[in-house]
Amino acid sequence: MLLNDAKILLEKLKRANVGFFPTPFHKLERLSDMLGVELYIKRDDFTGVGLFGGNKIRKLQYFMADALEKGAEYVFTFGATQSNHAMQTATACRRCGLKPVLYLMSVVEPDAFPRSNLLLDRVFDAEVHIVPPDFGKMQEAAREHMARLEAEGHKCYEIPGGGAAPLGSAGYIEGYCEMAEQAMAAGFKPDYVFHATGSGGTLAGLMAGHDLIGCGAEIHSVLVGNDEPVQYVKNTAELANKALELIGAGNVKVRPEEFHIETEYYLPGYEQPNSGTDRAIKLLAVNEGILVDPVYSGKAFYGMLDSIESGKVPKGSSVLFWHTGGATSIFAEKEIIGNIY
Repeated sequence: MLLNDAKILLEKLKRANVGFFPTPFHKLERLSDMLGVELYIKRDDFTGVGLFGGNKIRKLQYFMADALEKGAEYVFTFGATQSNHAMQTATACRRCGLKPVLYLMSVVEPDAFPRSNLLLDRVFDAEVHIVPPDFGKMQEAAREHMARLEAEGHKCYEIPGGGAAPLGSAGYIEGYCEMAEQAMAAGFKPDYVFHATGSGGTLAGLMAGHDLIGCGAEIHSVLVGNDEPVQYVKNTAELANKALELIGAGNVKVRPEEFHIETEYYLPGYEQPNSGTDRAIKLLAVNEGILVDPVYSGKAFYGMLDSIESGKVPKGSSVLFWHTGGATSIFAEKEIIGNIY
């Protein structure tokens, strides 16, 4: 499908004005010379609307419009205590006059004084519930809370963790089209795209956008948790296809065999740092003045860096790194930040 035709399909969906688009797209000159590839970066850490943006804002522009159209007063969502998605949901809710309610799992036990995203959640005056790391019980508690509010006459709206739903993934179909337009304007044709993947909503949208407009880049998705890869890919492909159906492009099908999931960079675990990520964060900061985080984008940058240095990505290749935000985690608990100082 032509890029303009894809954009027309996306324009049918309602959006709330919660971000700044298009996000910056530029070459990393020093690292390109150092690594022997043509390396560009897509800056979705600059999505807005607050100082700390990230990939979730692309999804939340659709969720917020849907919540407002349905007359919601409260918006509920889920994550870990340092969840970028939860913080960006609170940001978007305040932009739209909605009340955020966050149910957060203590994967890493938070400090007595809230740090990083947990501090920002408090600044946005979100209603925060910190619970043990059991997603099923957390979701059950949140839905009981919603039921109580609904019984009192308050309309509630639920956003899944990470915004991993067809409506949210449509945001990254749009993002992929935006990137392709910027790349063409810059005379850049990516051979590889690297990004971090957690709940799968961003990946689903990128794969859907990739197949929709027929762009030939290989998308390499650096997994930040211990999800079982085969089932993860199956679920994400299904999500991608539901997002395509939502925008009226159900004739396009994303297939599981198209995915390139990098599983070796998240260890020792989610929200747990490693030395390769420490090095990647420092390399990007020292050479380009750009910050990535130790949980998501830092591990993705490590995966890309290792792929280039090992020859998996050949010298002379054109590579895009998609910065999905999250640098607030640099200010999180010591167990999260690693040895980057």
